Amino acid sequence: MIQPLHETPPARAIGWFAVALAAGALGFTITGWLAGDWMIDLPWAPSIGLRIQLRFDGLAALYAFLATGIGLLVFAYSTGYMPWHLEHQARPAAHARRFWAWMVVFMGAMVGLAASQDLVLMFLFFDLTAVASYFLIGFDRQRREARGAAILAMIVTTGSAVGMLIGAVLLNAEYGTFSLPRILAVATPSAATTWACVLIAVAALAKSAQLPLHFWLPRAMAAPTPVSAYLHSAAMVAAGVLVLARIHPLLALDPRILDGLVVVGFASIFVGGLLALAQDELKQILAYSTISQYGYVVVLYGIGGPAGAGAAAMYVIAHGIAKSALFLTAGYVTKATGESRLSRLGGLRRVMPVVAVAAGIAAASLAAMPLTLGFFKDELFFAAAISSGPVVQLLAVAAAALTLAYIGRFWLGVFGGNARTAIEPVPRALGIPIVILAALSVLGGIVVEPFAALAADAAGVINGGSVDVSPAYHLDARPENIMAVSAWALGALLLVAANVRDPISRAVARAGDRVGPRRLYGLTLGSIERLSEAVHRAEVRDLRTSLAAILVPTGILAALGFAATPTEGSYVVGDIGVADLPLVVLLVLSVAAGLTAARDTGRLRPVLALSVLGFALAGVYAIVGAPDVALVAVVIETVLTIVFVAVFARLPATALVDPGGASRRGLARYRNAAAGVVAGASAFAVIWAALSRPPLGASDAGAQIGLTPDAHGGDVVTVILADFRGLDTMVEITVLAVAIVGVVSLLRRGITE
Repeated sequence: MIQPLHETPPARAIGWFAVALAAGALGFTITGWLAGDWMIDLPWAPSIGLRIQLRFDGLAALYAFLATGIGLLVFAYSTGYMPWHLEHQARPAAHARRFWAWMVVFMGAMVGLAASQDLVLMFLFFDLTAVASYFLIGFDRQRREARGAAILAMIVTTGSAVGMLIGAVLLNAEYGTFSLPRILAVATPSAATTWACVLIAVAALAKSAQLPLHFWLPRAMAAPTPVSAYLHSAAMVAAGVLVLARIHPLLALDPRILDGLVVVGFASIFVGGLLALAQDELKQILAYSTISQYGYVVVLYGIGGPAGAGAAAMYVIAHGIAKSALFLTAGYVTKATGESRLSRLGGLRRVMPVVAVAAGIAAASLAAMPLTLGFFKDELFFAAAISSGPVVQLLAVAAAALTLAYIGRFWLGVFGGNARTAIEPVPRALGIPIVILAALSVLGGIVVEPFAALAADAAGVINGGSVDVSPAYHLDARPENIMAVSAWALGALLLVAANVRDPISRAVARAGDRVGPRRLYGLTLGSIERLSEAVHRAEVRDLRTSLAAILVPTGILAALGFAATPTEGSYVVGDIGVADLPLVVLLVLSVAAGLTAARDTGRLRPVLALSVLGFALAGVYAIVGAPDVALVAVVIETVLTIVFVAVFARLPATALVDPGGASRRGLARYRNAAAGVVAGASAFAVIWAALSRPPLGASDAGAQIGLTPDAHGGDVVTVILADFRGLDTMVEITVLAVAIVGVVSLLRRGITE
């Protein structure tokens, strides 16, 4: 039975508690920014050079303001939206607790990412945002669309994030530290640095939904509207450009990387903009516009210098405020009308004039109209483009025109024309955040200094030096104004020329569906699934193939590692003296016993051969000075031999007959031998190399032996075994706890539903 909404005050209380947390986090952010640059530096894993380094500089302040300030408004909006959302889906209001928990986790991860100075710590926060977004995108888990979108976002963002970790390891190998400030202080152009930057940049571009890894973002619109407004306009996609900003001095060491950012950014601007013009769903229009808008920021990072850094910081601020308001507007309109398609809406300015004006201001800010904060983002964008030549200038004007066209289409389609739908009352909590965000856009268009100061602080970190960000209105014929007027005129022409605009945008959309990265993703995923099923069927056919599936790939990987690694001097052949003859005899006996056990098809002989092998190895242990291990081996081999003989004696005569053995011919006869040779040869090569070249550095064994009394053990072996047993027990307890939680959850679900 579904629990009524009015009977769940705890769920509402959790929502308001989350709002209070966001308010507190915003207060902390304001205090931290006013206090100036400060840092926390604590040891984390000193043996491998990891530290918890968190620095609240200008860049951290900018993105912390986005995460906490816009987060506060989205949280407040969600207190009115989520009860309706859950009621609309006939779900208990208590399900909102999971939503609030992951929203708070995401906010914390975003603030942590903004302040991180250690590359590994940055990677952890970067991945934590992906984990939180997975649960938020898939919040409506009863819908297949939401589950698929969550998995897609997780695969693209976390898969590419592996490149970020590899890049961090490359930088550590090159400079001996994971600390980003220390790396920036000594970094020089090199192949390792370039490859590391490319890998980190790819991860960042995937997170910011830039071409060709953009296709996850539109599908992520299956999430509830507050998730889209927060994660996919001001937070999660901003995490990517945040990483680019943080490592920008490294990127600038290789001009080819900056040129690549310009290309990727403009490609994202135009493809995202054209696809936005082809969409009918409100959130899909805004999703593709987000791809396009963050393309501006990527272009500005590619342009670089003080102008590019300042413009990028201002663009992030203005876009986050305006786009969040538009996403919240989409949710407001959908709740009021029950419609989410542009073609079924219109005329809502008459029935919701306040929201229409607020959304119009947000749209105007995104389109860079005067008296809005967005005007200054384009002023700085055009100024940076002017310094990069005429081609970039023309592309900048076309990009701004495209923005005006798709965002104008969005607002006019919802609020312009004649009314087509009836509306229902909407809680006031859903409209207030939209009005506040619109007021911020207008305030920034009139009093820009606070926003410019925040952008200047962030740009100083990006540029590696102080940056002057001083936007203002200039009523003259300077190039920036001419470019702005040209963009407005061209954008207005695109907006009214639907008969020219729509065929082009639809053709781009069809081409993307047929040959775009989303189709490639689907084909790749299907191929991997079919390959996995085929390998699984082959692996579980019998015990031999199951073992071969483990041993052969291991041997091949070891062989590839040896092929890519210099092995000169890695293998040492010692002399064999008279004293070594007993050891040689035992080893030869072990080999002979192993071959007998593998090839003999009887019952008793393989068992005895295995026992000979075990006793021979026990003799080896005794000869090399390990009598305790030898004694344990003798006991184990004796018990196993007795058990094997007893079991085999009671089995039917046909129990161990291989029904397919007589039918194996040709190459199949040598399959097992080949698998054994590959696995054995790789193990032999690895062990020989390890014994031939012991570590040159100081060993940690002495320190561990010295600490043995502190662990209350008589010898180091006992302590190690006890530690591993304790770890094993902890894992077992964890598994049981997870199983209990799962069973309890299923039982509770059965009771409530």
